[in-house]
Amino acid sequence: MSDSTSRLHGLLFGAAGAVLFSAKAILAKFQYAYGPDSLDVLSLRMLFALPLFVVYGVLAARRLPPVRLSRRQWAVLWLIGLLGYYLSSLLDFWGLEYVPVSLERLILFLSPTFVLLIGALWFGRRVSAAQWLALAIGYAGLLLVLRENLRIEGEHVLFGSALILGAALSYALYLVFSGELIERLGTARLVLAAMTISTLAVLAHYLLLRDWSDLWRWPAEVYLWAAANALFCTFLPVTFTMAAVRRMGSGMASQLSIIGPVSLLFLGWWLLDEVITALQLLGTGVVLVAVLLLGRETARRGPATRKDAPATTPEPPRP
Repeated sequence: MSDSTSRLHGLLFGAAGAVLFSAKAILAKFQYAYGPDSLDVLSLRMLFALPLFVVYGVLAARRLPPVRLSRRQWAVLWLIGLLGYYLSSLLDFWGLEYVPVSLERLILFLSPTFVLLIGALWFGRRVSAAQWLALAIGYAGLLLVLRENLRIEGEHVLFGSALILGAALSYALYLVFSGELIERLGTARLVLAAMTISTLAVLAHYLLLRDWSDLWRWPAEVYLWAAANALFCTFLPVTFTMAAVRRMGSGMASQLSIIGPVSLLFLGWWLLDEVITALQLLGTGVVLVAVLLLGRETARRGPATRKDAPATTPEPPRP
């Protein structure tokens, strides 16, 4: 395969992965229409997605040498599994009960700004003037979109936005702490381990609050949408993003994630009858430009992780 063909395939995989990751919110909204809440929807998503990742992880692990983790590395693995897949997903699905899908994806898109701030506050990394400017522009754009959504949707948007900001922060912590283990385990084994840990946490959470039979009392459409969410918006986007990184590098693949918020803005209008205004479009554009600028500056200066992640680091399943 020629370099140009490989790069084209990488672009297609990366774009498809970004759109499918974002469409998770659409399918969750479809499920909410039948009565389940965020904990029901998240539990079904994790249950249906885990077998796919187990098969993928086992097949990938056969090609990799065995590894042993220290006690500290096991602790970090459990930490990032709980942060990036359990807590972040829980807050995100809860927030989706209160905010339109376009606002949800835009807030999550600001995760790199949290990574930068964590690096500055926790690890003492210097933040350049260009990075501070990108942060200010990004949050100004978000405030513009949030103000417009408050006018259209009502004050419940503030509560949902706060939940999703918490999801973005939790996901950023996952990114910060995952660099060392990605290098040690490889992406496939890390995704499998983190998905397993998070699924156990989600199910434990569910069983502490509800009876197991409560999860199976919904109409068939709820389980069909859950299966579609697990396959098309969780498993396939991960494999597509990995394929994009292998073909074009992590820098270009990460820039394709900009397609996610844009696609969801129009998918929400088309499939959920969500309103699109000129101010929303302007604010979304400002946020996207800011995150792109931040990504370029951060790539030039190096990532803010506990141990800089290798260039093959893919984006894991989004919350």
